[in-house]
Parts: sequence; structure tokens; C-alpha cells
Amino acid sequence: MDSLNRNAIELVDEALDFADELNVVPHELDGGATVVDFGVDADGGLEAGLLLAEVQTAGLASVQVRTDAVDGVPLPAVEVSTDQPALGLLCSQKAGWELTFDGFDGLGSGPARALVAEESEFEAVGYADEFDLTVLTVESIDLPTDEVAGHVADRTGLAPSGVFLPTYAVGSTAGSVTGAARAAELAAFRLFELGYDPLDLLSATGTAPVAPVTYDETAAMARTNDAVAYGGRVYLQVRADGDVHGVDFADLPSSVGEQYGEPFADVFEAVDYDLSALPASVFAPAQVTVDVVDGPTYALGETDEALLAESFGLRG
Repeated sequence: MDSLNRNAIELVDEALDFADELNVVPHELDGGATVVDFGVDADGGLEAGLLLAEVQTAGLASVQVRTDAVDGVPLPAVEVSTDQPALGLLCSQKAGWELTFDGFDGLGSGPARALVAEESEFEAVGYADEFDLTVLTVESIDLPTDEVAGHVADRTGLAPSGVFLPTYAVGSTAGSVTGAARAAELAAFRLFELGYDPLDLLSATGTAPVAPVTYDETAAMARTNDAVAYGGRVYLQVRADGDVHGVDFADLPSSVGEQYGEPFADVFEAVDYDLSALPASVFAPAQVTVDVVDGPTYALGETDEALLAESFGLRG
């Protein structure tokens, strides 16, 4: 397997080459790291968001946008499909790196995680990366500082000049697009959390609507989570039935959670915006099909387009 970071750097180079067309803005920090603004101060756009989702999956997924509908209203939707879900989704796209410093709060995803390779997914998949450049996409309302870049450099064992940090706010077009692009990843992670061997997950395809952009970061967080929990649809092809790993596939969709039916604006408020207080089951797609090769196919969960229309503020 080629380096995840090598793959992602090629995509970052594409963003740098076409920065004007994508409406993204690169910055070189004093320490030598490169920040690419996809949606903090920069406008970004649908194409920028799609490229960012490709970076997050280290080029191991096809990412495209199409016109779909929510409660009869045409909206864009993002579809992500991969035959390398363990590597592309769990070892790269998953948002598993917290970045908390004085005056900065962010969440990192992307292949830089594979250079550290300390999360349980990496042991289960049997993968750790080695490369002299790295990419960590950062979800934050602020652009990363030299302190943030230095931390990433230290953890990955690289010089700051080898660190690339594409950054976006949830309340941006890129934030809405990459939020929708997480439907398959959240299903894959939920399956892994339940105890399923990620190497028996053969392929994954997920679709979710792109939430209308709001610059209110709290509202944007609620909308992008609603997009997946009430509008996300995922197809998983697996090698073995759930009982082989002691897993009940019925636990995969968001509808199994006690909070299902409540908009995320209310769910977050109820826990005083402490996401760690929420059960993992709320971060899952609405519908999941699990296709066991040479076995049964399970159709699970349901969407709620009326709730989505209310969350998105759609008006007739």
C-alpha cells in the first residue's frame, strides 16, 4: 500500500495550483508550515469542499456532488465511495485528533493520524504510515498558528516545513460539504466500535445532503450532524455476517439511539454542548444497508426529511 500522506500531498498540491479557481487561500507560517484556508476567511465552494473530502480520505475514495432533494426541495448531496474503507475512512478521514491550545480549538482528520498510528483502528487494520510530508485537515473557526503546526510536526516526527494544514470552519461551504461526506465514515466507525473486524469491511458508499451554510458555528454543527443522522444513506459490503464478530447490524443506524427524532440543536443544548456526554450511537447515518457477500442483505433505519427541512430552515 502506498503512503496515505503521499496520496494526500498530491491533492494538496492540486489545491495550491488552483487556489484562485477554488477560492482557497494558502499561507506559509513563520515556522515553515503551510496553512490552506478552505473556509475560515476564504470563501471556498463546492469544488473546494469536494477536494478537501478527497484529501481527508487520502485519495482512496471517489467523491462527487449531485442534485438530490430534501422534503421535495432540490439540494446538493455528496456521495463518497471507496473499496478501501479501512484505510481511507478509518485510518484517514476519521476526525480523531483534538487540537486544543491557548486561544485555539480545533479537530484534525486526515492521513497525519497514520504517522502517529496510536488509535485502536491502526492496530486493527495493521497500518502505520511513513513519509516526509504530512497533511492534517483542521476543523476550526481560526487558522492554525505556529504552535499548532509545531505540535503536529512533533507528533509526526517531521520538520514544520513538511506540515500542511487545510483548514475550514463547520460554518462554511467546505464545512457543509465535508460534513455530508462523512456518512460512510461514520457507519464504518460505528461498525468498528461495535466490534466488527474492519478488514472484513470490503467497500462503503455513503450519501448525505449538503446543509445550507450558516456562519453561526453552533447552528452549523447542528445542521451538518442532522444531515447525516436524518438524511445519510450508506451501503456497506462486508465479508462476514455480524454474528461472526458478535455484532448486531441493527445497531448501526442513528434510529437506534434514544435521541433519534430530536434535532441536533436540541441534543447539543441538552448536554451543554459537551459532545463527549453523548452516546456514540447518535453519530451515525439514518439508513444503512449491509450486504454480506454470498449471504443476506440487511436494510436498516430510516430517514426523516421533515426534520431535516426544519433544521435546514427550508421555506416554501
